Amino acid sequence: MKIDTNKLNVSKKHLIAIAVIVATGVVLGSAILGVTATKTAEDDGHGSHVEGKAHSDGEHHGKASGDKHDHDKGHADGEHHEAPSKGPHGGKLFKEGDFGLEALLSEDSGEPRLRIWLFDKDKPLPSGAAKVSATITRLTGEKQTLNFARDKDSLLSREVVPEPHAFEISIVAQTDNEPFMFVLNQEEGKVELSDAQIKAASIGIDTAGAARIKSALQLPGEIRLNEDRTSHVVPRIAGVVESVQASLGQAVRRGQVLAVIASPAASEQRSELQTAQKRLTLAKTTFEREKRLWEQKISAEQDYLQAGQALHEAEVAVANAQQKLSALGLAPGSQGGLNRFELRAPFDGLVIEKHLSLGEAVKEDAAVFTVSDLGQVWAEINVPAKDLPLVRIGEKVTIKATAFDASATGVITFVGSLIGEQTRMAKARVVLANPKGAWRPGLFVNVEVTSSEADVPVTVASDAIQTVGDKPVVFLKVNGGFIAQPVQLGRSDGKRVEVLQGLKAGAPYASTGSFVVKSELGKASAEHTH
Repeated sequence: MKIDTNKLNVSKKHLIAIAVIVATGVVLGSAILGVTATKTAEDDGHGSHVEGKAHSDGEHHGKASGDKHDHDKGHADGEHHEAPSKGPHGGKLFKEGDFGLEALLSEDSGEPRLRIWLFDKDKPLPSGAAKVSATITRLTGEKQTLNFARDKDSLLSREVVPEPHAFEISIVAQTDNEPFMFVLNQEEGKVELSDAQIKAASIGIDTAGAARIKSALQLPGEIRLNEDRTSHVVPRIAGVVESVQASLGQAVRRGQVLAVIASPAASEQRSELQTAQKRLTLAKTTFEREKRLWEQKISAEQDYLQAGQALHEAEVAVANAQQKLSALGLAPGSQGGLNRFELRAPFDGLVIEKHLSLGEAVKEDAAVFTVSDLGQVWAEINVPAKDLPLVRIGEKVTIKATAFDASATGVITFVGSLIGEQTRMAKARVVLANPKGAWRPGLFVNVEVTSSEADVPVTVASDAIQTVGDKPVVFLKVNGGFIAQPVQLGRSDGKRVEVLQGLKAGAPYASTGSFVVKSELGKASAEHTH
């Protein structure tokens, strides 16, 4: 076959031209695609960047929240948002390109506020180099806007950031050239518990709401004998014990014989009465005779008057002897002899003290028996001077035993007018019915006095209050668990507690079993760092 060299030369020229055109097209196409990619990245912007809880080093910012392009391909270093690291002031340091921002919850001013430092190429910027604002979104959904003021080399939020510090803070920094946005996540004090774990731990969920609170003043007290129904039995005359018929702890009836004592003094008093009675009988006979003789004009009127005087004196002597016997508690006569007398119970009660035995000589003023009616006792209350205005006669109170589970109600019957020099307290008294004898003298009690009643807007159950870091908290229910919400408490009636600050009506919280949440918080060793 013969080859045409002229045709071959033409073909080579055409091939070279085609190759040049194709190469040029490839270069231009690549340039166009590069410009388009760069423009797309720029158009994505910086103002809508949200840093997640687990934001990786390779994650980049983007204006469109639905950005789906590959983070690891086709991006320059400046396009990638670096994960927050620790800044020079101890806060979290965010970087985007040359721009940097450090955020720290600071308590320099005494209250937690957000402090911001600005950087450019890791060098500090003046606090006025950017306009900064922030929005706090709490786990409960509540939002708080922070505004900033210059404070030396930093920006400090005008608003206080209250606890708990479990939230997401979106920080927007607007420079002269472009906006930047960073997100600070903090979950301090959060206890992670699933619904299944909450149910298994028997943690009750209640809702904060209004209730009627009875403010009660709790005062210490002691059960004492009712002194109006307690008698110290004394012989009133000296003698020797012939028999003892009542024992310690025995219940006795009114008039029942407790003991028999032989006493010469008793014999003398009875003899005096008998003598006076016989003289009275003689004086009556003499008076009647003298009266008849005087009426018959046989004897002188003087004899009649003298007989009348003698009769009056005899009557006085008998009455005097009877009064002496009555004062000594002696009956006019005794079956066992003039010298015997019986000690009897003054009323129904219990023998709580006994200080005599058979054959013992007792004095007239010795308290040989103490009998008390324990069907009523006194609850004696110690009232500090500052609480005296709240303790009034006629006020209803609740009395609770400290040694066992028992309670009763009563009414204040006495408030002392004097304050003890040593205790600086006054005494108050409640008469307490004691039909079953459960309130034993000497038992310590707590006395609750209702000082006021009021309807309050926000209350929680008493068992929901726990203490974390010497502060009262309520564990607020949030998605995925609980957060320790510091609260300021008000009045309490033992069942409900008023919440003055820190909680809103309708907020769900851990009531029964809240101690389980506290123990889980302790296990997590949550460290409060600002």
